[in-house]
Amino acid sequence: MTADAVPLRIDIVSDVVCPWCIIGLKQVEKALTLVGQDIAAETYWHPFELNPNMPPEGEDTAEHIARKYGSTPEQSRANRSRLSDIGNNVGFAFNYGEGMRIYNTFNAHKLLTIFGSERGWRAQTALKMALFTAYFQDRRDVSDVDVLCDISAAQGMDRAVALAWINDAALTASVRAEMAHWTDQNITGVPAIIFDQKYMVPGAQSAETFADVINKVLTKRAAA
Repeated sequence: MTADAVPLRIDIVSDVVCPWCIIGLKQVEKALTLVGQDIAAETYWHPFELNPNMPPEGEDTAEHIARKYGSTPEQSRANRSRLSDIGNNVGFAFNYGEGMRIYNTFNAHKLLTIFGSERGWRAQTALKMALFTAYFQDRRDVSDVDVLCDISAAQGMDRAVALAWINDAALTASVRAEMAHWTDQNITGVPAIIFDQKYMVPGAQSAETFADVINKVLTKRAAA
């Protein structure tokens, strides 16, 4: 990145247990190398719960997908294999396997929110990547308070501080309000990736598609 790099804000509405969200991020990162000019991107993460009613013990992923989408076990395995192939292609190895569970992510979103507001986008993105790694590669329970405190501590936040934020009622209300905001914006699935706080692209598109969008955004900005 050079001193005259073009600034670009990227907002990603995302869930911690969404594989397409990490794929979308990786495609955006690749897109930034394809746009033809030096970009100084700042990435901000916003909360979205794919499964807000998930019980505390979580649910077997294959059973959850079958119940939610009507997928057969064979279709579920095929989808996981496809995701693994895509992940390998973009540089993130998914560790799928039998017995993997899906969890409630609200407390993770609370920590992501406070990391972003108190420590900035770089720290927030580092925590997001740590949560992705914990869930998709290490198969940890990202609803477990001890796990979340461990991950936060590894990212530089004292465990007691992390626990206090997890239990903070005002932060709970704030995160729920932001989730409601994105629902009001007609976002029903993630990732939803917003460039320049104006142009929203749904889903994990190809790097080439994202690069085309970024170039159009920069052209519109220059013409404004």
